[in-house]
Amino acid sequence: MTGGQRVVANSVLPAHREPLVLRTADGLRLVGETAVPVDGPPAASIITVHPLPTHGGMMDSHVLRKMAWRLPAMADTAVLRFNTRGTTSAAGSSEGSFDQARGEGQDLQAAIDEVVSRGWPDPWLVGWSFGTDVILKNGNVDPVRGAVLLSPPLRFSTDEDLDAWSASGRSLVCLVPEFDDYLIPEEARRRFAQIPQADIRAMPGAKHLWVGERHVTAVLNEIVSVVRPGIGPLPEMWDGPMERWSDLG
Repeated sequence: MTGGQRVVANSVLPAHREPLVLRTADGLRLVGETAVPVDGPPAASIITVHPLPTHGGMMDSHVLRKMAWRLPAMADTAVLRFNTRGTTSAAGSSEGSFDQARGEGQDLQAAIDEVVSRGWPDPWLVGWSFGTDVILKNGNVDPVRGAVLLSPPLRFSTDEDLDAWSASGRSLVCLVPEFDDYLIPEEARRRFAQIPQADIRAMPGAKHLWVGERHVTAVLNEIVSVVRPGIGPLPEMWDGPMERWSDLG
């Protein structure tokens, strides 16, 4: 695709976007949003888990928001984002309080159940920072195909969690910034060595927060290479409807 407008940081491509309410097994109400391709059923689906809410992480954290803005149109992929317990964004506040990746497992399960109820295919989990710990501790369940971890700090995950992923054989791809604040690629390879199927991908020049559109583009291309192999890289131009939304917050 060579014509049209250049895709930039605040480009929003067509999708069916709807607010979402999830109910957890322990009775909490979580807020979220779905973004689904407009031209037919999705070919794959992604559930996102955001960075640490006690440090500003939420469903609108910029990489996750841009996934929902682009991937339904560019990769025929449905994206479900939600605020974990005790987290607030422009969409509203989820009930409950932060629980160090323990209770958040019930939040993730509610999102997985929602994807199953909608009949979305090939669900993948994409976590960022704290979200990677939630996934490692709680996301190794059917029908999840696998997970893509952005900037995994391994703060709350245990060796037992990693052993369980190893035993399952479930796919695990780790996108590790070259200059990460918590876990650089060399250390990540050592820490994840007990999971033979773990694919550690060093991301040159990037830092933990993935600031800069070139790093966001690199992340989205890596995610698409896992979730929808063979259709990337994503186009730099879009020959179709495009809106520009605020990229702040």
